[in-house]
Amino acid sequence: MPPTSPAEQIRSVLQVLKRHYGAPVWRDPLPAIDELVSTILSQNTNDSNRDRAFNTLRQTFADWDAVRTAPDEEIIAAVRVAGLANQKGPRIKAVLNQIHEEVGSLDLSFLAEMPLEEARAWLLRFKGVGRKTAAIVLQFALGHPAFPVDTHIYRVTGRLGVRPATMSVEKTHLLMEELIDPDDFYAGHLNLIRLGRETCHPRKPDCPRCPVRELCLYPDKTVEP
Repeated sequence: MPPTSPAEQIRSVLQVLKRHYGAPVWRDPLPAIDELVSTILSQNTNDSNRDRAFNTLRQTFADWDAVRTAPDEEIIAAVRVAGLANQKGPRIKAVLNQIHEEVGSLDLSFLAEMPLEEARAWLLRFKGVGRKTAAIVLQFALGHPAFPVDTHIYRVTGRLGVRPATMSVEKTHLLMEELIDPDDFYAGHLNLIRLGRETCHPRKPDCPRCPVRELCLYPDKTVEP
């Protein structure tokens, strides 16, 4: 019997993906401040360039305090490979300085003890920190039940029919947290991204090889190789 609601739809999809891909394990968790910087670097670039920029930043400066007090041009040079360096470099410096001014350090572990929505609101105050960035920090560094929606998940959930076609990315974050069991946030996020990267491509989705093609409502899907 086909799913009769978006909640049933996404639950069925995640079950199939977990059987198909297995239970995913992300890289070792980073401290929250590291995850925050890494995620800012990830905006509008790929994982490889993000990691190269992050590693160069860590190799160039002794610690995050050194980054927040460094000249803008030195930070920009260190993160250039991530693209939009003239924006990302000063943005990272500004966020680090604002956190240090408010907290007295760059340790964000206190956010793990806050209620989810308070911790989310605290992060969203910073320029350049949107719902996806906040959710990644909350989920992967602090253990909060937040569900990040990136470009792959937004595309895939639209094609699957889990969300309305016209729903914004911002509202999709909220919808996914309503529809998905928090215990499935971690694996669900990673497996949906993998589906988007390997199969549900933006222009030519490989529908015949898609593990959830029987659950997909995408009207333009192809069913033959």
